[in-house]
This record gives sequence, C-alpha cells and structure tokens, in this order.
Amino acid sequence: MNDLTDLYQDLIIEHYRRPRNHRLLEDANRSAEGFNPLCGDHVTLYLKVKDGVVEDVSFVGTGCAISTASASLLTESVKGRTEAEARALIADFQRLVTSEDVQPELGKLQALAGVRRFPARVKCATLAWHTLRAALTREPAAVSTE
Repeated sequence: MNDLTDLYQDLIIEHYRRPRNHRLLEDANRSAEGFNPLCGDHVTLYLKVKDGVVEDVSFVGTGCAISTASASLLTESVKGRTEAEARALIADFQRLVTSEDVQPELGKLQALAGVRRFPARVKCATLAWHTLRAALTREPAAVSTE
C-alpha cells in the first residue's frame, strides 16, 4: 500500500511542479474564475466548447500543490468529453474526495482521493471542479469555496 501512496504523492507533486495546460486559452468561448479564501488559491478556467464537446481546456492561477495538481489533472480529464460527461465527472470527483462509500474509478484522479481525510484540503482539491461547473453553465459570478 505504501507504494501506491508514494505513486499518488509523486503524481500530485509532478502535476504541481509541471502543471498541464497551464496557459491562457486564446480562443476560449467559456471561462470562469474561482477562489478559495481559506488558503488563497485562485484559478481561472478556460474552455473551448464546440458542438457540445470540450475541445480544449486550460487554466491560469496560483495555489497550493493540491489545488494546482487538481486543476492540471482536471484539464487532462475533461478534454474531449461532452458537456454531459464533464458534468458527470464533476459529480464523480466530488464523491471521490468527500465520501467513504464505494468510489468511482477515475484513473489518475484517484491520486487526490486521500484529501477526504483532511476536510480543509477538500476545498483545495475541488476548487477547479467547481470552477469547471461554472464555466459549463456560464455562471457570471466568481466561484468561492466558502
């Protein structure tokens, strides 16, 4: 089990140090901004949605290792999915980091499952996901984890 924990920790650190899709998406047609006032995490998520499919996604912002890794993993996970699939993934991820019940199998996202043991860190892990929901539904107000 320690090998699996180490692998997950390594994955989180890798995505924190070298976040994927960490850039401004010039041709985005959807975006949303999110804040975690508790620890100062800030993320802006950009989506290019065409015919109901997330063709491209990126983010900019600053945050802790959990927040940044979660945003990075999110971008890899939703690219190419339909909007409905992305919304379902948001729900599955929320369940992954908050529930002890049967967990969905979410590939690399499983690396963040351990945050459920640290309630204050759940907000760090879910910030980008709440922001994704806002971008998909075109909510005009910034998202806050409070």
